[in-house]
Amino acid sequence: MADKFDIIILTLFAVLVAIYYNRDFLKDLVLNSSDEVFKLENGSGSRDIVTVLKENNKNFLVVYGSQTGTAEDYAKKFAKELMAKFKLNVMCVDLEDYDFDNLTALPSNIMISIFLSTYGEGDYPDNALLFETWLKSLDQIDSSLKNINFTMFGLGNSTYEHFNGAAKSALKLLKENGANLIGDLGLADDGAGTTDEDYLSWNEKIVEKIKVFLKLDEQDLVFQSSFEINYLDNLNDKVFLGEPSSQYLPSFTGGVPFNKEKNLQTGPFNINYPYVAPIVKSIELFDPLSGRNCIHTEFDVSGSDMKYSTGDHLAVWPSNSDEVVATFLKAFNLKGDKIFDLTSKDPTMKLPFPTPTTIESTVRYYLEITGPVSRQFIRSLVQFAPDDIIKSKLLELSNDKDQFVKEIISNYFNVADALLYISDGEPWTTVSWDFIIESIPRLLPRYYSISSSALNEKQTIHITSIVENNRNDKVRLPPVVGVTTNLLRNIQLNRSNVPEDAVSKSEFINPLPVHYNLDGPRNLFHGYKLPIHVRKSTFRLPTNPQTPVIMIGPGTGVAPFRGFIRERVRFQELNPNVKLGKHLLFYGSRDLNDFLYRDEWEQYKQKLNGSFEMVVAHSRLPNQPKVYVQDKVKEREDEILKLLQDGAFVYICGDAKGMAKDTHSTFVGIYSRGLNISETEAHEIIKMLKSQGKYQEDVW
Repeated sequence: MADKFDIIILTLFAVLVAIYYNRDFLKDLVLNSSDEVFKLENGSGSRDIVTVLKENNKNFLVVYGSQTGTAEDYAKKFAKELMAKFKLNVMCVDLEDYDFDNLTALPSNIMISIFLSTYGEGDYPDNALLFETWLKSLDQIDSSLKNINFTMFGLGNSTYEHFNGAAKSALKLLKENGANLIGDLGLADDGAGTTDEDYLSWNEKIVEKIKVFLKLDEQDLVFQSSFEINYLDNLNDKVFLGEPSSQYLPSFTGGVPFNKEKNLQTGPFNINYPYVAPIVKSIELFDPLSGRNCIHTEFDVSGSDMKYSTGDHLAVWPSNSDEVVATFLKAFNLKGDKIFDLTSKDPTMKLPFPTPTTIESTVRYYLEITGPVSRQFIRSLVQFAPDDIIKSKLLELSNDKDQFVKEIISNYFNVADALLYISDGEPWTTVSWDFIIESIPRLLPRYYSISSSALNEKQTIHITSIVENNRNDKVRLPPVVGVTTNLLRNIQLNRSNVPEDAVSKSEFINPLPVHYNLDGPRNLFHGYKLPIHVRKSTFRLPTNPQTPVIMIGPGTGVAPFRGFIRERVRFQELNPNVKLGKHLLFYGSRDLNDFLYRDEWEQYKQKLNGSFEMVVAHSRLPNQPKVYVQDKVKEREDEILKLLQDGAFVYICGDAKGMAKDTHSTFVGIYSRGLNISETEAHEIIKMLKSQGKYQEDVW
């Protein structure tokens, strides 16, 4: 019988043999993990923030907590500015990637700048949850952070009750533990559409504060690249052509993670590794007479182990259109077929997108080239001005807010449009490619409320999306279009075999403003597929089906409520003897031409035996006054107050700035009048309901 030593030797031998025969797969796994295309090791691989700072001789720290990428974008811009102006050795990192337990050991001459977005009702973004936990674990009595000097910029939306709640919470906890805030807390307001101007206003003051506090010498703003660019000659299977992650490369030996027994592609599917899902159904929901488009899309996830809960969000990974890509390449005089690789000069710096790749693939799949232009970006172009006339124009636009709004913002210019406008149509040959890829944000997934039921549709996920297609009559440019929604409409028309020339006829009032490569990189999306992943939400039906539910969702805000009602229909089919609580849905549309899922609601009503009621408000019926969902809610206030007193859950989905705010005021009035209390007291009741999860909002 073998002794323990023999067993150990045999086991070790077996492991070595396994490693040898799987060496190619393991090599790919190590070198091409889903994170590797975006991130390099920081040296020791430590998660301790202070250790990594010291290892890399950093003397300034910028950290970000970002839900959709906006805070990350501003943090990186800020870090680049500090490096260029003051020659600081800045480390700019994701809060999720490091531990802060040892921050008390940070030298007092190293300042921290924190960029923190707010998600939902005052919540920290997902990648800052560990940071939040650490902050709340600190002992205020010890003033353990008295060596910390920091600045903070928050990104939020004033239409939410807890405006910039995460930044304000973090500021409070930091100060309570002795940290010293330099300058003022910056508060960006996406609800007012002033995020960029809010940042510039804060930036101008805070940079001067940092300069004085650290006794820095300022120099002219000159771009310094964080990456080495190496141009390659040969296109091979290791070159990304737009693949969302390395698992989809032909050269990846292991291929996508797969369970052979269950015949399923395995996750976890996330921002670094999506599932390329077939679109099995795609239909137009609006009548052509509406003059608009709304696409219902169904993704088949039966080939994966992807799961979702009713009320979750679906992330759809878009690409840029042929027309926008062509204009961008022209504006910067770029050769799309050029192959390049990136190497970080800074081991703490993430790669912005997977490489090696081509310039055209980068522009089409990895860069956010359709968004609005910032004054800061225009200012940063001054150093690349091809002549004094253009330089003067750039200085004027970057220094004069009103002129910038008049010439750039009001014309809805994207980056390429703005540059060609400034140069009278002449390509910019002076802007370096490394500046472009470091100055333009990464193209990120778009999130949609799921409109299907996990109980009823286990293998498909439905989304409902209004197509953004606004004509730009002020200038001779293509319409301002939604990146993902127009992609979905292209797919819908192609799946329906609608000829291109027919789209412009009367029955298809809205012609296609842009076109896409629907086959994707190396035909990865052929057959109408798109990369997706699920983002969890707290938007959930009550666990007790007898609890009353009040839902308010105009337009595509009705999407999650379609999922809710389909969930209850299936539950009732499985549990016919259970009596459901009242499910009251307030839905709003312009008129009957854009009444979403109009034929379905009556079927649901019949199947739910009177427990479901839909109240409809139309805002643009001919010769009729405008009626909105909040008006209909007010009409039913006695019944609603009774439902609230019976423990009803309230759900609101849709426009945050108008509808959600007005609906909130309506509920304040219902409580105030019904209970004969002040509006302040009524407001406090709603705050309490929110804290209990009984008044939920999924708004944008």
